[in-house]
Amino acid sequence: MDEKPFFEFKITDIKDNEIVELKKFHKSYFDIGNITNTASELKYLNQIKHSLNEEFGDPSDEFVKYFTRKVYPGTITQKVLEQFKLITKKACSLYISDILNERFKSALEKETQNEEPLTTITPAEQESSDGVVTSEDEIMGHMIVRAILSEKINAKRIVMRDALSYCAILLDDNNRKPICRFYFSEKKKSISIVDSNKSFVKTEISDLNDIYQLKKALFDTIDMYDK
Repeated sequence: MDEKPFFEFKITDIKDNEIVELKKFHKSYFDIGNITNTASELKYLNQIKHSLNEEFGDPSDEFVKYFTRKVYPGTITQKVLEQFKLITKKACSLYISDILNERFKSALEKETQNEEPLTTITPAEQESSDGVVTSEDEIMGHMIVRAILSEKINAKRIVMRDALSYCAILLDDNNRKPICRFYFSEKKKSISIVDSNKSFVKTEISDLNDIYQLKKALFDTIDMYDK
């Protein structure tokens, strides 16, 4: 027998694709030949997923060279390799971000189809009576936070409430459950996330996609409220 199991799952967090695999072990569907094929496929599938996770987090020289040859016409020296290692790592991060954004947009479209038509919002209507103006960056930042946290909770629980000095992202639209605050201007952007002591920890970002790198901190905040 292999030292590592070919299939693992959390009984408190079973995913749809795992349910499909588990059904094969039910006595109504059990087939030793099918199980053997599944074991072999899942073994290699998990190994490839593990390899991809390592490469995306810390690209190996072979991984970087493969993509560098596709876009760089010159000789791949050590200096070039080091430069493209950073580029490749960032490209992987952006690629994952794009996939998450597309999934989130698809989920929003499905929600919108089930809701009553809304009145079209014009740019002038985005400014409230108290002078608060919600920017496109704040709207996109809210969408990114929802996309990240939708892995743990229902995205509808994550609500944006804008103010003059910052834009707040709240859990359950409750100002006693702040998740984070956006401080976005044309010259500078930062996000403050609530930690376990219910204090705001500010992090400067150069791009909205940098919010994805703060996934663990956002998850910890949700765990603190929902524990």
